[in-house]
Amino acid sequence: MGATQRVVSRRGAPPAEPKHWQLRNALTDALDAEFSVGQVLPDERTLAARFGVARATLRQALDQLELEGRLQRRRGVGTTVAPPRVGVDVSPARQTWPGAEDDPWTVTGRALVPPPPAVAHALGVDPAGPLPVVLRDLVADGQPVAMERLYALPTPPADETTTADELLAALRRQPLEGQDRAVELGSADAEQARGLDRLPGAPVLLVTTRYTTAGRVVALSRATYRADTCRLTFGDQPLALTPS
Repeated sequence: MGATQRVVSRRGAPPAEPKHWQLRNALTDALDAEFSVGQVLPDERTLAARFGVARATLRQALDQLELEGRLQRRRGVGTTVAPPRVGVDVSPARQTWPGAEDDPWTVTGRALVPPPPAVAHALGVDPAGPLPVVLRDLVADGQPVAMERLYALPTPPADETTTADELLAALRRQPLEGQDRAVELGSADAEQARGLDRLPGAPVLLVTTRYTTAGRVVALSRATYRADTCRLTFGDQPLALTPS
């Protein structure tokens, strides 16, 4: 068979593209030809009239382009043309503890909280008991691109007086045996929307990282990345923020 194949229905005719996908293609052409990075798009009423579609169809197309990283929606600004995605290396091959010398994350706080059930199960702790969590942000070009909750089992155990830096230092004193990551697509909840300057329900990339030593998980990170501005890479390279 040739390199290019077409999906054909049982009756032999290619399936029709959904209307919102046709509009997505037309909008893509318009973005390339008429708009520059950061430029605000016309309002929905104007766009719907220009392309002769219902506003519901327009929103579907805009949602798709936001998911693809072509558009951004910001409170008080509207829909703008997005810059190139930021490349973030999340390769498990890089075996380092959080807070290492070249770690680009910034600590924003710490707390003792009851862990979510999945976190408690992974760390083998009581879900009703308090667990130290370090809050961190990742910023690129002055804009937040990710936020993280890092749950830890430091040695010695932490208390209310233990600072975030002390928690990270306690982890780094332990031999890191390994780490693994899982990535999934999700939607921003209210807290994530505030922290990432997004609208609730905006697409996000959820990265869960488990750190192990002495045969057990001693720390678990739940990081939320903006899907419209981040491109996750899995190469044997240092964690870096680079335009794609």
